[in-house]
Amino acid sequence: MNRYLKSIVVLTAICGVIAILLSATNFVTAPIIKQNENAAANKALLEVMPEGKEFTLVDISSYELPDTVTSVYEESSGGYVVQLTTAGYSTGLVIMCGVDKTGAVTGATCLASGETLGAEKTYGDKTVGKTIEDIDSVDTVASITRTTEAYRNAVKDALNTAIILGGGSVDLRSDEEILADNLDAALHAAGGKFTPWFMVEELEGVAAVYKADNGSGMVITYNGNFYGIDSAGSVLGEADEATKTLIADYAKKVNSSKVNSFSASSYELPAAILKTEKTASGNYVFEVKASGFGINGDSYYNPSGEPIIIKASVTRGGKIIACQTLSQKESEGYGSQCAEPEFYTQFSGKDETNYKEIDAISGATITTNGYVTAVGRVIEAVNIIEGRAK
Repeated sequence: MNRYLKSIVVLTAICGVIAILLSATNFVTAPIIKQNENAAANKALLEVMPEGKEFTLVDISSYELPDTVTSVYEESSGGYVVQLTTAGYSTGLVIMCGVDKTGAVTGATCLASGETLGAEKTYGDKTVGKTIEDIDSVDTVASITRTTEAYRNAVKDALNTAIILGGGSVDLRSDEEILADNLDAALHAAGGKFTPWFMVEELEGVAAVYKADNGSGMVITYNGNFYGIDSAGSVLGEADEATKTLIADYAKKVNSSKVNSFSASSYELPAAILKTEKTASGNYVFEVKASGFGINGDSYYNPSGEPIIIKASVTRGGKIIACQTLSQKESEGYGSQCAEPEFYTQFSGKDETNYKEIDAISGATITTNGYVTAVGRVIEAVNIIEGRAK
């Protein structure tokens, strides 16, 4: 029994000594391990903020930040390093971006990516020195638009994050959300349900018309402002009498506008013209096909074999009122941008003297040229019908 108790005492003493040694070892090595961890973290942070000194992880749980933001570090002089996750051609595009205390990008790098063409490896260099005022001026890379646009937007989110953490105010709504809020504020009775009206009448200063799906009226955007008009034709909200009178007149034109089928069989119109219509006011509406990359593209890149279908309204004098892409099967991320309003709205207000003066789609020359040619066919058709053909 004494021998058994003695063994227990000896083992207990040994365990105690080991515990003391381990504790002493941890006391000595823990700071070293922590220092090495910090050094590794600081290396990544210093890559995007080379002049940074000390970085502290920020608790962002109480802030309303862009959805792409996953973590933020504050640098001792007042700058921030923001880590973001977004999606280009695939998900999981992880960006780290540094923003100094003046609000300028100090560096941006890609930490992880599922992209295929590698543009994200060096694109961050283009954003260095940019601020929230000029970050949108950084061009995307031709043929890699989706990846580089996602990268640029992530950097923009980092810049906005720095503003918010610095006590500033930022509107984080998307363009779609801003539009929806403006429409609802102008005509709340619509319940947020609107359908864009394809403009077939000339309304000077009007960028767009949105009709309420429930018949409660419409919203007209005039000179950058949103004006609601109820079903009785009254202009809602604040505006001077001259503006109210003009907006009310525009609403009457919209409501009275009728588009009827128009037989053009007696005219020798361009073969690209698919459909002809005419408004009661004398304007024309055409559907026309364009031979873009889908028709004329290099077979190596598997063109779709499908034309672009365009809808265009034109005055009797040959001025484009509105233009819209109805369908297209151009190369995704390249020619497919012809379906974006930023592209096709460029033709509004153009005529035969200047319809070619538009910004081409970067990396999609065949698509752009085919589209422009089709718009020219529309103007040519009007000239033929109106007896101005050369």
